[in-house]
Amino acid sequence: MSESTEDASTWEYFVTPLLLHNEAQILNNWGAQGWELVQIIAGPAGGNVAYMKRKA
Repeated sequence: MSESTEDASTWEYFVTPLLLHNEAQILNNWGAQGWELVQIIAGPAGGNVAYMKRKA
């Protein structure tokens, strides 16, 4: 096997809205469950949306 195949990880992803007044608490709760923040973008209906990942 090649080195890149051996190092390949399988990830699971999660998308969640972020309430504007509670962003840090929401992110800390997901982080405590092993989720890592990938990106935050503006949501289609206002507010922000967080994209999370963790090893499967």
